[in-house]
Amino acid sequence: MKESFEDLIASYIENKIGISEHFLSEELLNNLKQNLLDLNKNSLLKEAGIGNSEKFSYNEKVRSDTIYWLDKKHNNIFENEFFETIDAFVLYLNESCYAGITGYEFHYSLYQVGDFYLKHLDQFKNNSGRKYSMISYLNSDWHEADGGELLIYQELCNQKIAPTQGKTIFFKSNELLHEVLVTQNTRMSITGWLKSD
Repeated sequence: MKESFEDLIASYIENKIGISEHFLSEELLNNLKQNLLDLNKNSLLKEAGIGNSEKFSYNEKVRSDTIYWLDKKHNNIFENEFFETIDAFVLYLNESCYAGITGYEFHYSLYQVGDFYLKHLDQFKNNSGRKYSMISYLNSDWHEADGGELLIYQELCNQKIAPTQGKTIFFKSNELLHEVLVTQNTRMSITGWLKSD
């Protein structure tokens, strides 16, 4: 587990984008994906909005995915296993990098064919609580023609990241503009933020 944590941190320090191919086990990824598919089948995902409670809106011209927030109150065995991994990573990050993370929030995200999310930052203008963004992808057998890449804008060279299963991305929420390009296949992830008070 610590090896995958180090992968995220070392690649983040090198390139401002942390990437680990094995942050979550294959078994857990498959179980989380099945959770997401079941939630969608039961019409429990909701249209994703823009902004926070002080300034919130829906705009399908900016963002067209659907989401479902993870919560320990669900007492779902697989979500709890995910939270245990995040708790361990936060502890490791705070101890090794003095990051000062005190909480987090995560949701499932589902993009259907034609969905996208235009260029944005993850930190709100009126609330600086989100410190790091994290995305874990749940898409097996993803191909280049499927699109749906995460495009991260950087000064020297923009980076396009395919949303392949097993890949976890980590970057500062207030630092890198990014977007989700139009997907040509069902695209699934767990997306969230490490936060400080």
